Amino acid sequence: MTRPLRGLLAEPPAVVTVGASVLADALAAQAVPQVSVDWRPPPAGTEAALARIAADPRRAEANARAVSRMLAAGASLVDVRPAGELIGLEPGQFCHAGPPLAWEAASGPMRGALIGAMLLEGLATTPEHAEQQLAAGRLDSGAPIELVPCHERGGVGPMAGVVSPSMWAWVLRDETHQTTSWCTLNEGLGRVLRYGAYGPEVIERLRWMGAVLGPALAAAVRAAGPVDVKALIGQMVQMGDEGHNRNRAGTLMLLRDLLPSLVESGLAASEVARVARFIGGNDHFFLNLVMAAAKLQSMAAADIPGSTVVTVMARNGTEFGIQTAGTGSAWFTGPAGVVDGLYLGSYGPADANPDIGDSAITETVGLGGFVMAGAPAIVRFVGGTVRDALLTTQRMYEITLAENPAYAVPVLDFRGVPTGIDVTRVVRTGILPQINTGIAGRVAGTGQVGAGLVTPPMECFTSALEALAARAHSDVPAPA
Repeated sequence: MTRPLRGLLAEPPAVVTVGASVLADALAAQAVPQVSVDWRPPPAGTEAALARIAADPRRAEANARAVSRMLAAGASLVDVRPAGELIGLEPGQFCHAGPPLAWEAASGPMRGALIGAMLLEGLATTPEHAEQQLAAGRLDSGAPIELVPCHERGGVGPMAGVVSPSMWAWVLRDETHQTTSWCTLNEGLGRVLRYGAYGPEVIERLRWMGAVLGPALAAAVRAAGPVDVKALIGQMVQMGDEGHNRNRAGTLMLLRDLLPSLVESGLAASEVARVARFIGGNDHFFLNLVMAAAKLQSMAAADIPGSTVVTVMARNGTEFGIQTAGTGSAWFTGPAGVVDGLYLGSYGPADANPDIGDSAITETVGLGGFVMAGAPAIVRFVGGTVRDALLTTQRMYEITLAENPAYAVPVLDFRGVPTGIDVTRVVRTGILPQINTGIAGRVAGTGQVGAGLVTPPMECFTSALEALAARAHSDVPAPA
């Protein structure tokens, strides 16, 4: 492992080696104290784009504005509503995670989730019937089937991220910037729709969530009033959650805030007990609220000309895509990578689908893999060591522009989480954003097979760099 330059002063005297490992390996073989700095030149062909962006007179102010807006964004839970009402989904329209996708390019878990959504909405009688219509691109009625990224509708979806009209969603509000975001309710782990499972137990659970859980939560939120989700995230980070794969404290704090209103909602005691048991037994329940809060934070930095800040990282199981503040809604994509992690039961790497989900929005704003130093227990779920977790967070400061004091990390003397990924820093350093995530089975209908660590493909950032350079206002010639 390597250490960041900022930590060198705390080290005993040693030889500093930079770049190629030949000298470092030789010194290590002789037991000579040495510090290895992980540096490498930018990818070949990016020099002109980096120079043009560096010369853009708007850049410093634009990036300062982007990160200040990200840090100022609020996130309050204000409602729970069916997706059909909330974002106007009609039968045959489905939102999904990641950049735009057609059925022909969809991975196994994405296909499985879409099949399940067709069954849930009563648009198909069997999985085969659902698959036939999805492949044809039309319902039996002749109405077209439309697949739309969640991000295009102002929301986010975990894993496959498939959203259909009858699914209920959290509604969060950022009063500072007067924006709203959403995310569906979390089903739990294992054989669930978002991991591509669509068996009878999956559909039965979703129907209960639509008939009982969603209305119960809506009644509780409306009675209790807005819940400050941003404050809860700040507390959970100090309690050992990182907001992506560990949400235990956040889930229990949410249940604490909503339970009195649930009890007073008029729902039968047996149903209140089932709702409380479902939430309390699902440590990932709060994840979807963190995602919607993170979406609000990233939205605040969108559409700022000259800014090189990343506003979206998302995966659809086939491609990984990013968006930046300076390029609006344009996607820059590369192939989704394979997650390196721990597997459930008898599953192994051969069973894994490539990376999938909008949940990397948490890392986009400094949570998840970026704050593993504050959640050392996460390594037991995604692999690695506590030292790896500490070093990962330290590396993420090298590619970000700010620190978020609202999410302070106790083990780092309450330093704010690294926030505001800068495309140019990623390209210049070669350090890719670290994401911790679940692993979906590659075969439709399987469900979750594990969890682990992954990074985006560098080509997402080099493509974004070229687009940003083409829009830069400077005297440096544009890349050929």
